[in-house]
Amino acid sequence: MTNEPTPDATSDKPSGVPRVERNKAASRRWIEVFNQRDDAAEADVRAPDFVAYAPASLEPDPLDSEAWTRFLSGFVAGFPDLRLTVEECVGEGDLVAQMIRFEGTHTGDFQGLPPTHRRVTFSGLELNRFVDGRVAEHWVQLDSLALLKQLGLVVVPGPRLLPRILAHQLTKLRKRR
Repeated sequence: MTNEPTPDATSDKPSGVPRVERNKAASRRWIEVFNQRDDAAEADVRAPDFVAYAPASLEPDPLDSEAWTRFLSGFVAGFPDLRLTVEECVGEGDLVAQMIRFEGTHTGDFQGLPPTHRRVTFSGLELNRFVDGRVAEHWVQLDSLALLKQLGLVVVPGPRLLPRILAHQLTKLRKRR
């Protein structure tokens, strides 16, 4: 019996560290370098043929690495103090999923909305697919309703108001017939 590490089918490096653990660490590192606003380090996490899929309400088309950087710059312009925190991280094979908390203050223009100076906290989910230790595909979904509500843009009807709103809309539809 030896003290050498047992070969791991999920490891592609002699370090013995499973590939999924390296991918999870790279996903966490990506969040860290974003928080540091280190564009070069962030770009280094992405594969050369990187493709991102942002929420369709914000960006309906897939984004390459350059377009992704521009997309993120819109958030940073609107929320210069934006910080992301990894709440949970799970991985399997070449996929890593993370629950992310976003926190920032709306002090710049965001999606055409002038600064409200409101502090926001909202959540998101992201899924990263890795190729050779770098993110090749990235999907992200945000709790946009929570963000908009905190910015004062959305009023969500309470449980007693919702039936009245629906009844009113049905009445309007019936009158059109």
